[in-house]
Amino acid sequence: MPGMPDPKSDLTDQLLTYLAQQRYNLKLTAYGLSDHQARSTPTTSTLSIGGLIKHSAWCERGWFDMASGRTRTEQPDYVEQFTLTSDETIDDVIALYDEVAAESEETVAELGLAHRFANPKGVPWFPEHVDEWDVRWLLLHLVEEVGRHAGHADIIRETIDGRQMGDIVAEVEGWVMPDWV
Repeated sequence: MPGMPDPKSDLTDQLLTYLAQQRYNLKLTAYGLSDHQARSTPTTSTLSIGGLIKHSAWCERGWFDMASGRTRTEQPDYVEQFTLTSDETIDDVIALYDEVAAESEETVAELGLAHRFANPKGVPWFPEHVDEWDVRWLLLHLVEEVGRHAGHADIIRETIDGRQMGDIVAEVEGWVMPDWV
């Protein structure tokens, strides 16, 4: 995947493409890491790369479950979502995220961008004055949410081994860097 998403003429395709790009960037921060490194919290934060990928997967799944009215029983609590546990691997959470991405795209195709769903009340970070969101807003929110967590993961990765996102993408995609870089 190139460093920039391709333009699309359809808004749904464009939003899904941007979300896919942000997911890709987040997953790339784990490229070449051991499970131990993916669990590590080398900054003053309690965040890890594996935990951020796991949280992003469960967060996205939760939003689309809310939008479609699905309920699930197998969901980790909020704090556990941010932790790559000793019985999980980085490959496990990347596979989960890929599964969630496919579910999300199917849900968007089923519901459409204009589909509205209720804003649950009593959650401190959900605005009380908003009664409903639509899927268009949800996709924009996820682009922002995953992009923020990809930035967190990028800093954590650089702390682990000095590698930066640009270097990792270039290696994975076989980029030939121009002389001016």
